[in-house]
Amino acid sequence: MKSDLYKKIFIATDGSEQNEKAVQHALELAKTCGAKLYAGYVVDTAAFASIPMDAGWEMMYELLEKEANDSTATVGDMAEKKSVPFEAVVLEGHPGPEIVKFAEEQEIDLIVMGTLGKRGLDHFLLGSVAENVIRNSKVPVLVVRGKSAEK
Repeated sequence: MKSDLYKKIFIATDGSEQNEKAVQHALELAKTCGAKLYAGYVVDTAAFASIPMDAGWEMMYELLEKEANDSTATVGDMAEKKSVPFEAVVLEGHPGPEIVKFAEEQEIDLIVMGTLGKRGLDHFLLGSVAENVIRNSKVPVLVVRGKSAEK
């Protein structure tokens, strides 16, 4: 069954286990609707704005960029198994505004996000990002409660 409602779906991913459920929802919706799935990871360069540009910063950026590529590649593998058209997207900046901007520029029909992100070196809390996207997006946003970090 194809749907005219969703032709382009964006899943915001951070590679965390907690975000897995949101990815599954996005894949299933894309498959059901015959939509193209965009998996996006935002490298939060704003978090490092106050750190001097040196070898340590570059090394940290490379780690985050690798994580972004790995996270979107994982979603890409899942999309391929379900025969869902797919495109990986790596953005830079503040996650919330970058997701909203990308969705508007690419005429995305639906943004899918999880409520919980991982708490690692980059302190990327997808919950606060989801709130920012919900408040500022002109595109519908589906927020999927993830696994509890305590389970």
